[in-house]
Amino acid sequence: MKMELYTDGNLDGLRQQTDQLADEAVRILMSNTELIDMINAWEKIPDLLPENFPKVLHKLISIYREIPPMVNPGKVKLAQDFFEKNGSLYLALLGFYSLPICYAYEDGARVLIKSKRIMEEPGIRLAETALFVLDAFRPGNFLQESNLLSLLKVRLIHAFSRYFIQKYVRDWVPGWGQPINQEDLLGTNLAFSLIITRGFRKLNKTVTLDQADAVLHYWKIIGHYLGLNVDFWPENPKEAFALEKMIRKRHLRPSAHGKVLMASLLNYYRASVVNPALAGIAEDLVCYFVGMEGSKALGIHKNISLPTGLYGLMLQFGLFNQQGKMSTYSALRRQFTINAENQFGQVVSLNLPIQKRS
Repeated sequence: MKMELYTDGNLDGLRQQTDQLADEAVRILMSNTELIDMINAWEKIPDLLPENFPKVLHKLISIYREIPPMVNPGKVKLAQDFFEKNGSLYLALLGFYSLPICYAYEDGARVLIKSKRIMEEPGIRLAETALFVLDAFRPGNFLQESNLLSLLKVRLIHAFSRYFIQKYVRDWVPGWGQPINQEDLLGTNLAFSLIITRGFRKLNKTVTLDQADAVLHYWKIIGHYLGLNVDFWPENPKEAFALEKMIRKRHLRPSAHGKVLMASLLNYYRASVVNPALAGIAEDLVCYFVGMEGSKALGIHKNISLPTGLYGLMLQFGLFNQQGKMSTYSALRRQFTINAENQFGQVVSLNLPIQKRS
């Protein structure tokens, strides 16, 4: 049982822990920036690395060639089937529920503001997050030959953010914990798993206990590849509920950081979401999902109340104007790619930062 692990003392300890291997890899990359360009040019993790790759990078990348013993193939397949059937709504909930609840956590919102990435072109940052989730749910991942390059890049992007904050942010308070620490990673992974299935249920969409359990298991595997200490990851929905409740109690509160992030995201929705009906009720949608406490923390207000079915109908078109329910993963990915490129004028991709902060 993981319940015994979920104490303030243990979570306080996790706030001081990051991802030592990825942090060490980023220090090496900052001294060998040509390797950053090389990794950004990859379409998949190569079978053989160049001889000039440092040992630390070899050690890190070797993780992505192995399937961890924890993998339950049945649960993996069930989670991938759930995403294939519901991917458009899954991605929409990511934007209208998962990210806002992350912004409502003061310490996590502070890191996003300090790292500055989310404030620069929030639409592209949102599309990159959606791309990461699409890549993570690629059929066959964790079961056979997998392309886990996006997971490697996101892990390194987290480490780059820590590097820049620790090196350039002078007003960081040690009491906040380390930037993007292990508790933050737990909270974010819960927002992308438990919170998503909770969002389905808020829309009166059926999510079976087996499906909810499979999604949690899937994000345990993703967490493994993102450098999360999975010893603290919940093994079932009951444990996930308890952990999320505790993290919420510890960190959900009004903050200037969260309000700025939420305002930026809502401005993007109002200006750029193709479906005008969805753009017009963006704030109401977020309020509906995050509830009164979350809305207060984010400084947003519900202006109208709509039938639950109407919220679900609006979200079926997705964040990037996917036309209704996609029948296959490949169809969803293809339409996401086309619509995102049309919206932003460029192919959306995940890349390690190549510029140094001044």
